[in-house]
Amino acid sequence: MARTFDLILKGGTLVNHDGEGLRDVGVTGGRIDEIGDLSRASAGEVIDCRGLHILPGVIDSQVHFREPGPVHKEDLETGSRAAVLGGVTAVFEMPNTNPLTVSAETLADKVKRGRHRMHCDFAFWAGGTHENAKDIPELERLPGAAGIKVFMGSSTGSLLVEDDPGVAAILAQTRRRAAFHSEDEYRLEERKHLRVKGDPRSHHVWRDVTTALQCTQRLVRIARAQRAKIHVLHISTAEEMVFLKDHKDVASVEVTPHHLTLDASAYDVIGAKLQMNPPVRELHHQAGIWRGVEQGIADILGSDHAPHTLEEKAKPYPESPSGMPGVQTLTPLMLDHVHAGRLTLARFVDMTSAGPARLFGIANKGRIAAGYDADFTIVDLKRVETIRDSWIASRCGWTPYDGKRVTGWPVGTFIRGARVMWDGELVSPARGEAVRFHDAL
Repeated sequence: MARTFDLILKGGTLVNHDGEGLRDVGVTGGRIDEIGDLSRASAGEVIDCRGLHILPGVIDSQVHFREPGPVHKEDLETGSRAAVLGGVTAVFEMPNTNPLTVSAETLADKVKRGRHRMHCDFAFWAGGTHENAKDIPELERLPGAAGIKVFMGSSTGSLLVEDDPGVAAILAQTRRRAAFHSEDEYRLEERKHLRVKGDPRSHHVWRDVTTALQCTQRLVRIARAQRAKIHVLHISTAEEMVFLKDHKDVASVEVTPHHLTLDASAYDVIGAKLQMNPPVRELHHQAGIWRGVEQGIADILGSDHAPHTLEEKAKPYPESPSGMPGVQTLTPLMLDHVHAGRLTLARFVDMTSAGPARLFGIANKGRIAAGYDADFTIVDLKRVETIRDSWIASRCGWTPYDGKRVTGWPVGTFIRGARVMWDGELVSPARGEAVRFHDAL
């Protein structure tokens, strides 16, 4: 008797942990039911995926969607709309909102705001502080919690734990992998005089290589002493990659599309639009980060989507805020790198789905496997498009990649069996739910 499914993705090239090949996928009740030749099966909806590649849903584990707080530049709805238009099926959102996400109450508020209002699935990082260290065992196991995030260097927002005893007190309490913004706050304070008013090119001079490397070395030392697992966010230097090669037993590593795609010469073209923390640096650092990807030192990709309005970005440096939108461009930028031969499609999949699931213990996501959530990012590897500001769904309405021509494009986003985006259009209402984690079930 022929099987019947809710949905069949038919005729596409499925890319997964076991390689790639032409296979159909049958979905029932929001989960993957069967993989293989489903030519004799029927379904309520059949999607023709011939000529397309079916990937496990892309997970972006570092975004700033600004809500609650400065929602004039982003909120949970607009940020998640940008995510699904870019092929992203789940995001982990950061705690430097207003109020800060540092308690059970503020975390629960975000989960409530996101449910069925966000277009993608979601989790929220809880900020680690001097004051809430004792609460971390509870915080990191709450529904919707991605884990604990710590800022060792000041960035956008007011979360900061710059001292070794403060970091140690937090890591003494964590059981899940804690994420870190690793820049040395003491050095940043000492070097503030190196900022040149009106010249964003001085940003990476102020926040120099030593600022990043010194902090990452401190962080690894503390993590070893506390026997804790850490995740070092947005690596920006070649030197950190060399150092972290010898510490992968305690430290996982994130890299970003902007550090892999842009370099400091772009300050001359787009000015403060390039301004990020940690900074985009000279071309040899980009090469060093790519080597970290090639050698497997880098574990995952995160966009560090951090939007500001054009008016804010136009302020004279250093009044201009650090941050750029990135969640919508992550997939097309990295597929363009795949096309250029800088990484394989399998490596992209590992860094955006299987990798996040493995590092953070995500339940039922990250693979195309029977019983898993039916999350898919469907891409056309041959499609050539030009990224434009007009395509950006983020409330900020711009991208540093305006005018960039790419090969490889997301054409479909499916979340728990629902077709959310198809060929650049939202095709279903927001149904986002909290991501579940093995350590918090």
